[in-house]
Amino acid sequence: MKKQETFYPKEKGIVSNWVLIDAEDKILGRVASEAAKRLIGKCNSEYTPGVDTGDFVVIINAEKVRVTGNKETQKKYYRHTGYTGHLKVKTFKELKLKKPEDILRKAIKGMLPHNKYGSKLATKMKLYVGPNHPHEAQNPKTMEIRQ
Repeated sequence: MKKQETFYPKEKGIVSNWVLIDAEDKILGRVASEAAKRLIGKCNSEYTPGVDTGDFVVIINAEKVRVTGNKETQKKYYRHTGYTGHLKVKTFKELKLKKPEDILRKAIKGMLPHNKYGSKLATKMKLYVGPNHPHEAQNPKTMEIRQ
């Protein structure tokens, strides 16, 4: 009987696809989890932890993402400047007015690995406010998020 060998994908043999997600009137967590799954590559048959087998993700209409319940006023985003007593707090509503794409960026980055590999995967995520994006040449496949 022949010994079975474990498949390990090579970096040069991996083909990354482009996926387009429209976040208009979609729930924040559902969009973020689907985008993170695509970035990591868990939807691919040759998924291997530690090897970048994921796709590029383009998200449009980032400002139109919504949350359920009272999270619009109660959800808080914390940031620290590094100085004593300089903790900055913004609510979901305030952040949506100033930098709406940061809401999705923080949600998706929180679902990626917290190491160099996760930082590398985060560069494959492209977020845009509004319906236009400069990645038409890559022919991204439109992906529908379930509600």
